[in-house]
Parts: sequence; C-alpha cells; structure tokens
Amino acid sequence: MNPLLLIVTITGLLDTQGDVRCALHRPGSEFPSDTGAFLRVQQPAQPGTAECRFPNVPPGRYAVAVLVDRNKNGKTDKNFLGMPTEPWGVSNNVRHKTRAPRFEEAAFDASGAAPVRLTIQVAK
Repeated sequence: MNPLLLIVTITGLLDTQGDVRCALHRPGSEFPSDTGAFLRVQQPAQPGTAECRFPNVPPGRYAVAVLVDRNKNGKTDKNFLGMPTEPWGVSNNVRHKTRAPRFEEAAFDASGAAPVRLTIQVAK
C-alpha cells in the first residue's frame, strides 16, 4: 500500500512560549510518551492553531499525542500527582481527570489515497 499524508490541526493554543511537539505512535509504543513515538514533528508555539504534517506514513493504526513544551526541556512537566502542567492533547480528544489516555482510546485507522486529517484540542 502507498504511504499517506497525515495532517494534524492543533487548536486551543494560547502561548508564544516554547514548542508544539506532535508524536505519532504505533500500537505497543509508550503512548502518550514522546520517547516511544514512531515519528515526531516540532515547531515554535504560536497563539491560535498550528499544523503538524507527517508525510509518507504507511497505512495502519496510530494515535497522536501533542504537547506544548513551554520551557523547551523536551519532556512533559508534571505536578506532584503526575498530572501534566503544560498544555497537551491526544487524537480523538480523549481526556481523563485521573490518568493518561490509553493508545486504544486515541487510536485511529489511516488508509486510502486522500490525506488523513485530525483536529486535536490542547488544554492543561
């Protein structure tokens, strides 16, 4: 099968500080951790919306995690309870109050010839 283009639109951006980091995950990866990502895209933060593009993605099942890395330290900063202190979001806009989203909750199937488009809302 031919590779495809995955376009992720990130909404809810309030900052001009730091970077917007998008991580594309396959099943079995350390989702939503950036360290287990199949592909990563990073760009400077800006208020409003941003777009992460993943070209040449093989068809399959994936999940996307987004982090606004305000202090550019390359990781998700967390409070004493383990909850993120920087804006974040995942595909399917899954959010739990007491735990991180699981891969299967955020997963989607990518196939076909047309670009795959997702919108992810980030928030603290």
